[in-house]
Amino acid sequence: MKIWGIGLASLFLLSSGAGLAAEEEKVAVNANLGVFNRYVFRGYQIGQDSVVFQPSLAASYKGFSAGFWGNIDSDEHATQNFTPDRPGHKSFNETDLALSYTYPLGKLELTGGYIYYGTKYTAETEEFYLSLSYNTFGKPTLTVYRDITSYPGTYINLSLAQSWKVFKEVTLDLGASSAYFWGDSGYWKTYESSTGAYTGQKYQAFHDGMVKAGVTIPLVKNVAAQPMIQYWFPLSSQAERTVDGRSYNPNGSLDDSFVYGISLSYTY
Repeated sequence: MKIWGIGLASLFLLSSGAGLAAEEEKVAVNANLGVFNRYVFRGYQIGQDSVVFQPSLAASYKGFSAGFWGNIDSDEHATQNFTPDRPGHKSFNETDLALSYTYPLGKLELTGGYIYYGTKYTAETEEFYLSLSYNTFGKPTLTVYRDITSYPGTYINLSLAQSWKVFKEVTLDLGASSAYFWGDSGYWKTYESSTGAYTGQKYQAFHDGMVKAGVTIPLVKNVAAQPMIQYWFPLSSQAERTVDGRSYNPNGSLDDSFVYGISLSYTY
């Protein structure tokens, strides 16, 4: 699971997009390495007080995309959302794989996909997702993710992203997202004072929000750097709620979180 504030797929999958016929026949490849102060997934803090390295590799052809994404924590520390597999040590604690297909419909783009989350700190799981984007200012994108294995539930994310040239080929990149989540399985039962356990109704809430800013700086041909910052926050009192000092949400309460760092990308 990763920083999919604007949709996990957007981090390591390339859309087919529109363009010249000759360009559409080529396989597009993107390799990326991000270095950040922490890893946040849908508002949940996955580690703290360390540096995380996040490599990814993606390829796309005629609308079909395949991608890999990983998370390497240089010094694992527990949070209210995260129990390390190797506390106090370095760990390559997540490997995600994804497949998708994007179908253009005029200014609309419809994408369907599958994600496998290979995590060491929690049970491995899988999701299907469906995304609808509109190619206008901000490219509003609505994505619905459905966990089908370990944590059945539905996560709905609405995102916006826009870039502006500020100097030659340097761009200012801004974005924002908000999400609603509801859990379906017994795993998602909430904490109750009366029982002192997770026996309450299943968790559902306006879950997490995120705003971000970055600058994309071309370095050499096909290579760019992007320093960036993200601010994550709970969208409702339910998302940040605690009961008798315990999180209402079985995955842990959401806090305000800043993520900052830099990513290097190669596109061919």
